[in-house]
Amino acid sequence: MSDLTTEADLRTVYKQPGGGAVGKDIAQIDAHFAHFISLSPFLCMGTMGENGLCDVSPRGGEPGFVRVMDARTLAMPDRPGNNRLDSLVNITRNPGVGLLFFVPGFEDTLRVNGVARVTTEPELMGRFSADGKLPRSVVLIDVKEAYLHCVKAIKRAGLWTQEAHVDRAIFPTAGQVYRDQLKLEIPGEAIDASLAQDARDNLY
Repeated sequence: MSDLTTEADLRTVYKQPGGGAVGKDIAQIDAHFAHFISLSPFLCMGTMGENGLCDVSPRGGEPGFVRVMDARTLAMPDRPGNNRLDSLVNITRNPGVGLLFFVPGFEDTLRVNGVARVTTEPELMGRFSADGKLPRSVVLIDVKEAYLHCVKAIKRAGLWTQEAHVDRAIFPTAGQVYRDQLKLEIPGEAIDASLAQDARDNLY
């Protein structure tokens, strides 16, 4: 099988996109997209480091945890995590970001691409107080592209169907995985207990 290394190569396999696929990018957050974002408790954010490697990070909160500031601007709180700061460091070096918003039960998703910056501006931080705590920072996204993504991927995955749910017991816990990968002496159960405690104490 030959590698496809140029757009011309790819077009020998894929047809040109239809007018609707191209034209649906409205490059702003209209009332429909603002409503979608207000319903979304989860997204994945893609960034790219200076070494060319990409990173995708999950982000979640209450529905509408990402705020629509205006038709061209989104604001997302950065809550406590593992402090690797992969996404935030990438933004400081290469501000392009891609967001994929999910709404539980919806088969369509919302794609937003733009340019981001990280801020601790006090008034903006205060808008995202949760459980009496401020976020670590706020990511502001200048929207450049915005469009609904078709349902085919979610439909093929059966993501929201009960039949697609997998029994968590068939896969090792995070503590067991970390114990094996890092060759730790402590039991996986102890690591799991510590992780659970951290999730309870440092969710916000």
